[in-house]
Amino acid sequence: MTKTKKKSLRKTNRYHNHFAVLAGYLPQDRTQIDVWLKDFAKKVKSRSKKAGAGVLKPSVLALAQLIERNGIVRMYVTEMIDQVPPANKTVFNVAQLLQSLDYILEHAPEYNPVPAKRNFFPMSTLFVYMMYTPAGEAAFRDEAFNSAIRVILQEWCNFLDSPASTYVLSASVNGWLSKSAYDYNKLDDFVIPNKSAPHWGWSSFNAFFHREIKMEKRPIAGPGDKRVIVSANDGQVFSIQRNAKKSDTFWIKSQPYSLGDMLDNSPYTDQFVGGDVFQSFLSGANYHRWRAPIAGKVLEARIVNGLMFSELHSLGFDSNAGTLSQGFEASVNTRGLVIIDGTGPGGTGPGLVCVIPIGITEISSVQLSPKVKKGYAVQKGEELGWFSYGGSTLALVFQKGRVKQFTVNGPVGNKPGDSIDVNAQIAVGVLNVSFNPAAA
Repeated sequence: MTKTKKKSLRKTNRYHNHFAVLAGYLPQDRTQIDVWLKDFAKKVKSRSKKAGAGVLKPSVLALAQLIERNGIVRMYVTEMIDQVPPANKTVFNVAQLLQSLDYILEHAPEYNPVPAKRNFFPMSTLFVYMMYTPAGEAAFRDEAFNSAIRVILQEWCNFLDSPASTYVLSASVNGWLSKSAYDYNKLDDFVIPNKSAPHWGWSSFNAFFHREIKMEKRPIAGPGDKRVIVSANDGQVFSIQRNAKKSDTFWIKSQPYSLGDMLDNSPYTDQFVGGDVFQSFLSGANYHRWRAPIAGKVLEARIVNGLMFSELHSLGFDSNAGTLSQGFEASVNTRGLVIIDGTGPGGTGPGLVCVIPIGITEISSVQLSPKVKKGYAVQKGEELGWFSYGGSTLALVFQKGRVKQFTVNGPVGNKPGDSIDVNAQIAVGVLNVSFNPAAA
């Protein structure tokens, strides 16, 4: 095999193990990415010829102004466009990139019944080749550029929160209410507001995306039993790591968890040193609301603004790179922090648990429930918040010695971790504070 073919194979392997492919957001056939990009470029070009198309939306205009006045950002953006291989290039200059972003902001993702062609991530696809150039790696970690992208994503989120986005909530072939989409999303498990109403009663695409589950489909394991720790979300186990350090080299290939970075230097960070981290990722068809793994009092609840499109480039073209980057993203991406004190009277209960919902791609919007504030007494299985449209993962951090054993499995070699349901048991906690973790 030639060096060029080996490199191409590594890229293909990397793609097939990318988070968004495993989660069902991107096409299973990698060549369809290029097909999609070429078709998208034609749509953007056609739109640009229409009257008024040159007027950019506020957030995209702000990015244009940043690129114009900030020489470093202009250099990175120009070079990441230029560094995309000719065979994959569909955006040739900054103006085209801006028009492409502007186009996305007025469209909701369409369903596709063919898995090989299915693409629900237009923003990620637009950036996919640019991100892996040397300039792109720098651009997406540049604070000014990242902040501008965050504002663009918020404007897109506002559109997906609006009634204008409901045009994709139909029973047409590419509609999210079609028979194929109904089965893909297992809508029988979810609350449908009103099948007789337009768009079945959902007021926006995001309302459909973070739809309510029928709670009998997600019963709370061990109600009243403090030893039973439940999953905060639907998903698939990405990693289970014990003895996490306060500060670690999260950017290396093995991606050890770095608690100070994950918890954004919370005043409670030291209480988690030496503890356990449990992380899982959500698929497109999963329930996108997340819940309390234990009962207790909320000590801290906030959003940490971080990176939007950044993966661990030190992995090179490792076949597991896209999925494994989640450990890195837990320290740098936009995320929520909800710390629950489940210690209870007399030292019983599973101690402190930190719930960290993390946005990975697209909008990366993490929303906390308005009631989840410092001092709030939360019940096990109670809703803490939800994700707006986009890819997402969630980490739970436990204190040292407070998890006797995890009752689900993480990935082993090429075998993926277990699938999990929100409110189902994932671990057995320790109520006796004198428990010796070394003896478990």
